[in-house]
Amino acid sequence: MKRNRLLAAATGAALLAAALVPAIAAPADASPAPAAPAVPTLTNLAHLNFLLDDVPLLSGVAGHSTYQQSQEPTARAPWVYANRNADGSFTRVGGGPITDATKGWYAQGSFDADDISRAAVVYLRDWKQNGTAASRASAYELLRELTYLQVDSGPNAGNVVLWQQHDGTLNPSAIPADQPNPSDSGESYWLARTVWALGEGYAGFEKSDPAFASFLQQRMSLALRSLERHSLAKYGTTETANGVTVPGWLIVGSASPTAEAVLGLSAYTAAAPGDGQARTDLQRYAKGIAGLSSGGTGQWPFGALLPEANSPTFWHAWGGMQPAALTAAATQLHDGSLQSAANTDLASFTPQLLASGGPDNGWTPTPADPSQIAYGVDSRVEGLVAASDATGSTGLATLAGAQAAWYFGANPAGVPVYDPATGVCVDGIGGDGGVNHNCGAESAIHTELSMLALDAHPAIKREALALTHRTAVNGLQVVEAEKGALTGPASVVTPPSAWTGSANWSGGAYVSASTGASVTMTLPAGHSAARILPIEDLGPDGTATSGSGTTAWTASAGNRTVQLGTSQNVRPGAQGIAPSPVFLLPQTLPVSAPAGATSVTARVNGRARLDAVLVQPVISHLGLTGTGSLDVYVNATSTTVPQQLSGSGPVLATRYDAAGHQVGAPIPLNGNGTVTVVPGGFTTVVPR
Repeated sequence: MKRNRLLAAATGAALLAAALVPAIAAPADASPAPAAPAVPTLTNLAHLNFLLDDVPLLSGVAGHSTYQQSQEPTARAPWVYANRNADGSFTRVGGGPITDATKGWYAQGSFDADDISRAAVVYLRDWKQNGTAASRASAYELLRELTYLQVDSGPNAGNVVLWQQHDGTLNPSAIPADQPNPSDSGESYWLARTVWALGEGYAGFEKSDPAFASFLQQRMSLALRSLERHSLAKYGTTETANGVTVPGWLIVGSASPTAEAVLGLSAYTAAAPGDGQARTDLQRYAKGIAGLSSGGTGQWPFGALLPEANSPTFWHAWGGMQPAALTAAATQLHDGSLQSAANTDLASFTPQLLASGGPDNGWTPTPADPSQIAYGVDSRVEGLVAASDATGSTGLATLAGAQAAWYFGANPAGVPVYDPATGVCVDGIGGDGGVNHNCGAESAIHTELSMLALDAHPAIKREALALTHRTAVNGLQVVEAEKGALTGPASVVTPPSAWTGSANWSGGAYVSASTGASVTMTLPAGHSAARILPIEDLGPDGTATSGSGTTAWTASAGNRTVQLGTSQNVRPGAQGIAPSPVFLLPQTLPVSAPAGATSVTARVNGRARLDAVLVQPVISHLGLTGTGSLDVYVNATSTTVPQQLSGSGPVLATRYDAAGHQVGAPIPLNGNGTVTVVPGGFTTVVPR
């Protein structure tokens, strides 16, 4: 699928803390407070406009038509990729190698429904927010093009062809083949994104162009009828994945495309409240997304909404619109449980993610793919902003600014990756900090969605622009079992592939051990008190004694040996829809390793396959500076923990619980004071 190829390609104003905390009334004789400094407009659609091109709407193609096709025989679409040239200009290119030089055909195509639909959302939002006439025109043409790709009749009605060549020729079977193949033979990511665009399109044009809006409503109906034949027909069913019960009615078994469809359905039902079936579809999909909430305080994945129903051990930042979608649905459906699931992801998981380095492309379950792209960053930003708006949480607004600062230098590369003067962003930052300076459609689209959100929220924007450097990233760390000291019946095993189908063997290897074996792993030097999360294969390995017994864990701290608890060697449960019986779910030991502990030792009883250990600080820390500063402290335990600050000067500390609710009033402190971090929550510290 295109999302996989994109993953491969992606290898100053002061911080106004008072804008994010309750105001304190000034004395009656005080002078008026100075106005907040002006901040620049960040949204710039110039590069996205550059990617747009005219597309012929070929007549006589069975099952494909669009609005006023005979009167307007062309539409618009963005080229999929743009390669940066040595002089800083860009060349637009399609997907895959050119297969026909005469026709200019690519193995995939020049345009695709994924980017057409999401680009339409950008222009629709810019038109709504800024009244930009050019964006209205672009949205209109993109929606006409998108609906041309949708099948209008026959057994596949409502489905969408993914790829199209520059001359207008459709390419239902790309090379390599997409799933489904042909791409219009079933529901898909691109059908879900079509629903997103149609929903926001109908809401945008309902009053300004009722005829066009009526057409979009008809196409929304086609799309929903397809989904009702497929995933929604399974509503209420469940599946099992490595013993975990999961909802069985998500689009292609994934919350990622389902969330983007929910964004469209939420916008559509707000504009068309009389469409009861669409409202029902919205409610059912939102319930399915919330059903993938997992973990909690100190328990992997720390309250995150997982993306894939078939893997309880895989989280990815890209396609992570679930919190934004649940907030939108909660607003429309007046369902507080949906907002609660979104807030847990945003207030419990996101601070831990930020303190561990940011929105990585893959935790599997260790951060195996630390590359980062705008799609993942925008997903976090949009979720945080939406939930802050819906709930009034100043803590989530602060986290939104901290995450959006990625675009302006607070990222693993340490450099700005978006230029507001040109609208150019980058295609990603690799795990080694290298920057991919190409700027294709997906990157431009999601960057501009973030910029639109920031422009609509000046206080968050000021914060993001003020936090351009990372000074502390102290979160999850990984210690490999295969690098430990082995005694007894234990050996290192290197499987043919690190990827199991739903997770990765961290480091590409593991330790196979049986009764009497021990594995001693060196902890990171100078670490603070930390929770220890062993990762074992909890699934069977095919032997008669597979997974029997438990593994006991201790920590060495000077002359002390600290008993940390035990982990399971197996967790009974059916493989079900999981791609592999291998089940690499981190387990949390009940006792934390003390600060400065030098090692942990596993002593096996039975049989175990030990992969790695996650070391989670009891208090994780994110530090950001620039023309402002922000520190975020995250509590991984169920008890209140005091935290000594390491700064100087007067600061204001604000505490939040695991749902993002503020706990008490902001606390004025000296920069070297002590603040308590509430159980499972986070504390923000800013200058005052």
